[in-house]
Order: sequence, then structure tokens, then C-alpha cells
Amino acid sequence: MSRTTPRRRLALATGTALAGLLVVSACSTSTNDTASGSSNSSDSARATSKNDDPGKKVVIGFSGPAADHGWLAAINSSALAEAKKYSDVELKSAEGTNDANQQISQVETFINDKVDAIVLLPTDGAALTDVATKAMQAGIPVINVDREFSTPFAARTTILGDNYGMGVSAGTYACKVIKDKKIKDAVVAEIAGIDALPLTQDRSKGFKDALADCGEKVDNRVAAEFTVESGEKVASNLLQAAPKIDIIWNHDDDQGVGVKAAFDNAGRKEFTFIGGAGSANAMRWIKSGEMAATVIYPPTQAADGIRLARLIAQGKGLSDLVQLEVPKRIVLNAPVVTKDNVDQYMALGFES
Repeated sequence: MSRTTPRRRLALATGTALAGLLVVSACSTSTNDTASGSSNSSDSARATSKNDDPGKKVVIGFSGPAADHGWLAAINSSALAEAKKYSDVELKSAEGTNDANQQISQVETFINDKVDAIVLLPTDGAALTDVATKAMQAGIPVINVDREFSTPFAARTTILGDNYGMGVSAGTYACKVIKDKKIKDAVVAEIAGIDALPLTQDRSKGFKDALADCGEKVDNRVAAEFTVESGEKVASNLLQAAPKIDIIWNHDDDQGVGVKAAFDNAGRKEFTFIGGAGSANAMRWIKSGEMAATVIYPPTQAADGIRLARLIAQGKGLSDLVQLEVPKRIVLNAPVVTKDNVDQYMALGFES
């Protein structure tokens, strides 16, 4: 069967997405080439502008999740660190929580304090929609991070990682490995996160679509729960069920600690191991040759939210755009990290 049709479908989907979304990193534009590793995420390489000069003093309220997962901890710590870089920013940071009611109270406190902007990674986007809308109606711009509200009226700007793009990046890299190694009848496995979550569904769909574009498919799939214990359990079951595997994509590098433990315990290393999110463990494994690649799900989203909140509160736009204002919606890239570019991304690696 000709592969022209699926390729055209994927190209059309990608083109449509790109037409509607602006992909940026922090407050400067950076396009990532996953094959050549040409991108550079270090502060020293970031373009600077007069936007970085001290301006009007602004107070930013930040409410994020409980740090019960390496990526979530990195979200919080990177936001705090980013705020400290600016002498014109006063950050009011609420205690991390997974309780929607507590987070609603935190936002109400920010409203009563009349902060200049709010950066919010909601524990539940739908549950926080009303209070975020209340903040917007009070004239306080809300920067929505990672988990979207139920209405566009609840946020001035939304900044997101690209879950579908993660799957596409992982699948595209898998196709490259199959081609480069001239693997015949490749067996591809997938270790997903929690299946009930839309983000997991989006990642799996992107992976499936990218594989279909090169005539491949997922042969074995299991789902874990974003924890070390669940990762080890489902990976062990997968290895027992599949005596031959050529490529494995694990959605989450935190659960990847357990996944890799299962690989090591079974003495299985014949396959190409691809991770997801970009933990420090994954970066170290890539450098030591124990892992082929990982796909970034940016832990900088809240830090980027702090930068955008500062610009919005000061009435500024992005310096690299002709447009005078900060965009309404920003989706960050999902680059592939390999041994060729791992040193450029090490600083973004979070501890599991």
C-alpha cells in the first residue's frame, strides 16, 4: 500500500497546527532541529532586548502544583528562579497544591491584594476557570500554564507544552532509527502515562501518526501512572510479553526510572530506548549511552509565564515580533535530545 496518503494527512495536520500556533521559547524565538541538534537553550545564547531592562515595578502572583513529581517540582522552582532575575518583579508565590479549592482561595487572595498579573498552573483547569475569569474581570491579566481553562475569557495568555508534538517527535525519531539501522519488520513498543488523561491520549496519537507516516505501527503498548513503581511494573510485564523489541518510547522520564530498572533487571538492552519530558536522569543516561534520546516537555512553562506576565503588566510585547503585544496563545516546541545535543539541554534537566 502506498504511504502517500498518511504522509499527506500528517503534513496537513502539522501545517494546520503551525498556522494557528506560535512556537516560542521564553521571550525569544528559537526553532529546534531535532536531527542536527542545532538549537541552544542556554541563557548566554538567548537574544536580549530593551525588554530585559528594568521597567515599572510589578507584582506577580504565582500558584502552581504540589511538587510531588520531578517535572512539577521543576515547574515551581524555575518560576521562582526566573522572578529573581528581575529587579522590577515582586513575586507572591502561593504554596504548591493539588487541591482545587485551596488554589481557588489562593487566586482570590491575589485578587484582593490587587496584584498586577497572575501566573497559574491549575490543578484542574475547569475547576479554576471561574476564579481566573473573576481575576480577568478585575483587570488582572492571568497567564494560564500547561492545563487549560474551560473558556478563553479566563486568561490573557495561555502557554503550553506540546503533547501531540511530543508524540510526533518521538515517532519521527523512531522512524529515523528504523531507517538508519535498516531494521526489517520493526517491533515498536510504547509505555504511556495515565490513559485517562488527554495529555497521554495526545502523546499516543502523535506517536501513532508519525509512525504511520513511515509505514510503521505500535506493536506493544502498556500504560503506567507517571510513577517509578508503576513504570517498573508495566515495563517488566511488557518485556515478558515481547521477546523481541526494536524501539521503546516511554512517555515520562520520572516513571522512566522504574522503566529502566525493569530493563536492567531483565538484562534487556537490544532496543532503542526513547524517553519523554527531559529529566536529568535521562540526560545522564543519554551521555553514558544507556538511552538513545528523550523528547522535551518544557519544565520552563511557568518560568516563561513569569516573563510573559512581566511584559504584559508593563505593557510590552515580544521583542522578536512585529506584533506589539504578547500573543494570546503560545505552544512551546518538543525537541528531541540525543548525544549530539544533550549538553545544550543539560541545564533544563530536572531531578526525578
